Amino acid sequence: MKLFYETHGAGDALILIAGFASGAWNWFRQIEDLSKDFRVITFDPRGIGQSKAGESDLQNLSMKNYIADVLQILDALEIEKAHVLGASFGGFVAQEFALAFPERVGKLILACTSAGGKHHVKPDIEILRSFAPDASLPTGEKIRRFIRPAFTAEFNRERAAEVEEVCQLREQNEVAEAVYLAQLQTAFTFNAADKIGAIENETLVITGDKDSVVPMENSLNLAKEMPNATLKIIENGSHLFFIENADEFNCAVKEFLET
Repeated sequence: MKLFYETHGAGDALILIAGFASGAWNWFRQIEDLSKDFRVITFDPRGIGQSKAGESDLQNLSMKNYIADVLQILDALEIEKAHVLGASFGGFVAQEFALAFPERVGKLILACTSAGGKHHVKPDIEILRSFAPDASLPTGEKIRRFIRPAFTAEFNRERAAEVEEVCQLREQNEVAEAVYLAQLQTAFTFNAADKIGAIENETLVITGDKDSVVPMENSLNLAKEMPNATLKIIENGSHLFFIENADEFNCAVKEFLET
């Protein structure tokens, strides 16, 4: 699988795993800051952005494929162990990667995510509907329908230009339909709740208290079930709090990794 990835800075390796239908662009508020202290690795998962994929690479997509992409990049860069940060859907991948390859993970950061399972707290039905495929809508409108609710109402109102920048970045980075549908299916069925207690890596569980996509209660559940987890809650933090509250998020990440 030919994957697009970038490295920035020097130091201990930190690989960033983007959220649903997203890629390297998702971390535009993290790269400059975190790369001052770490070797930051960003990438486009298969079928997203610059990681163009053939039809055979998009058949029967599963969590094993998403994990394999992370492993392939670390192997290509000859990195034996990296800190792993996953946000939202990327947090699902990060959990499963840590379970499959604990020896390849330094510290683990799980942002605005969930372990799934019977205790998963779902968002409101309107949020769920915003992710549903709708062939009647233009691509740009579909993207804005699920990205805008991922920010707080205040941010949407007062910093509309920045929200539009995020929407345009997502629109400029094509997502293969097969990947969109496969990630959606994986997100709705994800369940690591009975396994996360086996993750022994030191873990930061970080969330925003105004996350309407993956409600904060899911992070509370995660932190409670993981033996070496620390919980951090960002006040007035939305689902995309690593963009909306980037400075506070970045500081929390650096403090955790440097301790």
